[in-house]
Amino acid sequence: MEIKTVWAVYFSATGTTQKVVTTLAQSVSKSLNADYREFSFNAPDVRKAELSFTPQDLVVLGVPVYAGRVPNLILPYIRDMIRGGGALAVPVVLYGNRNFDDGLIELRNVMRDNGFSPIAAGAFVGEHSFSRILGAGRPDADDMALVQQLADGTADKVKDLTEAPAQAVEVEGCDPIRPYYTPRDRHGEPIKDFLKAKPVTDPDKCVKCGLCARLCPMGSIDPDDVSNVVGKCIKCCACVKKCPKGAKYFDHEGYLYHQHELEDQYAGRRAESKIFL
Repeated sequence: MEIKTVWAVYFSATGTTQKVVTTLAQSVSKSLNADYREFSFNAPDVRKAELSFTPQDLVVLGVPVYAGRVPNLILPYIRDMIRGGGALAVPVVLYGNRNFDDGLIELRNVMRDNGFSPIAAGAFVGEHSFSRILGAGRPDADDMALVQQLADGTADKVKDLTEAPAQAVEVEGCDPIRPYYTPRDRHGEPIKDFLKAKPVTDPDKCVKCGLCARLCPMGSIDPDDVSNVVGKCIKCCACVKKCPKGAKYFDHEGYLYHQHELEDQYAGRRAESKIFL
């Protein structure tokens, strides 16, 4: 098949998904001698417009895994506003050293149902949004070597195709999709008000630069008073990890318990990145 444009399309609040998706798409475009284009749907205003493709496109679409699935507040945009139009596709997810659960198969299914032909896929480890030690330094050199292997395999597959395959690439996960992973306390009960946890601001450190408000993918931080979180928080931690003064943090008891529980259980192992061709 002739591919004229390879797209890197991603939601990436802290940059790990962007790194994998852009590297993968750029390598595939070079192998296919195709144009390269990039589209981020981090900003809330961007997600108001439909995004459409054609059979002459190949789209590498990536998101982080939140609670074992595609982030619930980002899923509607992917499901309702991104149209495949017969384009080939490579769904990609990044997960924080625990498990990608049904994140990849959910993304693959949504893309398939929206007119894409998923021919390859990947799940890669990146630093967990909640933590600096879960998946620290990932994706690393070994992960990126696997990204290159996926790029090479994808390009070879495209070159052998005469038409889009009838079946989507096989990936790991359950279908029907399982519910979102539920954070639980030490007694096994769901953590109360976990979804309502929001970052707070240290007034002694904050210089009111407004970076956190500009970075927030939900537009939930008041740019006139960055200590005021006026909308929903998806716990992407872009404001925490990218604040140049370290002024943003979480103090919600349940959130911190869950963070430390994840670190205790999973920080000591090296989770595996996987590709599917």
